[in-house]
Amino acid sequence: MSIVIINTGCSNLFSLYSSIKRLGYNVNVTDSICDIKKAKKIFLPGVGTAAYILYILKKKKIFSLIKYTNQPILGICLGMQLLGKYSYEGGKYSLLNKLSCSIKKLPSKDYSIPHIGWNTVCYKNSHILFKNIDNNSYFYFLHSYYMVENKYSISSSTHSIKFCSSIAINNFFGVQFHPEKSGIPGEQLIKNFLEI
Repeated sequence: MSIVIINTGCSNLFSLYSSIKRLGYNVNVTDSICDIKKAKKIFLPGVGTAAYILYILKKKKIFSLIKYTNQPILGICLGMQLLGKYSYEGGKYSLLNKLSCSIKKLPSKDYSIPHIGWNTVCYKNSHILFKNIDNNSYFYFLHSYYMVENKYSISSSTHSIKFCSSIAINNFFGVQFHPEKSGIPGEQLIKNFLEI
């Protein structure tokens, strides 16, 4: 099976690559349009700002490819946020618009921002992404912006407010947390995605 991690130049590429390799899969980190088109599974990682990752994806002519792909794709952290309609991180940016919700800054009153560290993930109903993962398991987060809860949310977490921590819509999946840094539950989630 051809698996690709889209090379967005972000810092978590190696840890994601290593997690997939530990599961026994071959994986390629690439920004080749040809390789991405051939892939059976696609990972879209993201760390940094919406403006920067949008610039990179458009410069490499990958943005439209992702938007119209039929392959299963898992957005991680900022990669999940890109599936929304608009981001208000440092301005207003149009995203992939796979679901019509916005990305907003976490309220900072009484809470440290960015949200860094372990937090529980509560899924609403059983979903293939959370197969063999206990509800309210801990996953690792690192973010200042969040996706508003919506009808495609499959889990939520709380840090200053309750927010969407994973989504699923057709062939598009997203997680706000970093499964590649989340130990056994994280590896199980990656495995579940690869087995879809």
